Amino acid sequence: MSDCQLYLISPLDVSGPFAQRLERALDAGPVAAFQFRVKDMDQHQAARLAEPLQAICAAREVAFIVNDSIALAKRLGADGVHLGQGDGEVAEAREALGREAQIGVTCHASRHLAMEAGDAGADYVAFGSFFPSSTKASEHRPEPELLRWWQSLFEIPCVAIGGITPENCAPLVEAGADFLAVSGAVWNGDEAAAVRAFAQRL
Repeated sequence: MSDCQLYLISPLDVSGPFAQRLERALDAGPVAAFQFRVKDMDQHQAARLAEPLQAICAAREVAFIVNDSIALAKRLGADGVHLGQGDGEVAEAREALGREAQIGVTCHASRHLAMEAGDAGADYVAFGSFFPSSTKASEHRPEPELLRWWQSLFEIPCVAIGGITPENCAPLVEAGADFLAVSGAVWNGDEAAAVRAFAQRL
């Protein structure tokens, strides 16, 4: 069994009681990273919402990664940024955020995009969506074989994403995913129970 870790992605609504839910989730089992993912809001508003969540992560030594926005990651002093295709270049993020920042890149089901990201200096590549996801529509549907291929050739960690649950994650872990990125499987129900269920599988 490889050392596969949990990478939580926030729901789009992180206001109000979400901070308590995040605490419960992070206290329920080992989580390596938390990605702050909000859409269509200005940076001030996003920063206000992010700050308490960032503090919760910092207290538990969970990496705090900002989705899509290099500028917001820089403003918050986040641990890193996750770039979709079209959210900016790895080099630009590295320059803005420094050598220590964790920079991840969405590569869908593409070996080519993943190799490009690795060459550009990404700290991890994300493949998906492995299963149908209610969080984000994706026409890309890679096979676990893609993870096996990546692991056989490259040192850079890979993240599996998309519709992953405690029930269906085993083939991805066996294929060599370093991280499982999950959102709906945790936030659509009892977050603490879900994190415990993943911890048992990992």
